Amino acid sequence: MDTREKILSRAGLHEVLEEHRRAGRIVVFARGVFDLLHPGHVRHLAAARAEGDLLVVVLHSDAAARKLKGDGRPLLTERARAVLVAAIAAVDYVVVFDEADGMPILREFRPDVLAAGADAALDDPSGGELAAHGIRVASTGGGSADSTTALIARVRRGRNGN
Repeated sequence: MDTREKILSRAGLHEVLEEHRRAGRIVVFARGVFDLLHPGHVRHLAAARAEGDLLVVVLHSDAAARKLKGDGRPLLTERARAVLVAAIAAVDYVVVFDEADGMPILREFRPDVLAAGADAALDDPSGGELAAHGIRVASTGGGSADSTTALIARVRRGRNGN
């Protein structure tokens, strides 16, 4: 599949998920900013894909990323980030969303599994709500040393991070 075909609108994602659910496939969501892709992202997404049959990455829009990460972020536009994430083999689809809070999109699409990355709080109060919607949370992220924020800090200090 062409990478561009993996990037869907919300309406397009509804259509695709309907087909996959009819076929009995397990839908996994991973969400985040995915600014400056690094090995931690790739490991997280590969582990997320292993949790089901289909991996959808829910990508924070530029406005949502700024709200979550502060001024100066994201470094790459939402379109550039979507193209990069879609190019990862483990990823089946990407959808961009404007909410800083992930719960509305999880309520809307109700994936079978939410793959929680390194910066996700598994003890978040929304965990009970996820369970109430039948969404299982799977910890698939690495440590905070793999974070984009840590990478940016190393670059600013002039370290190569190897």
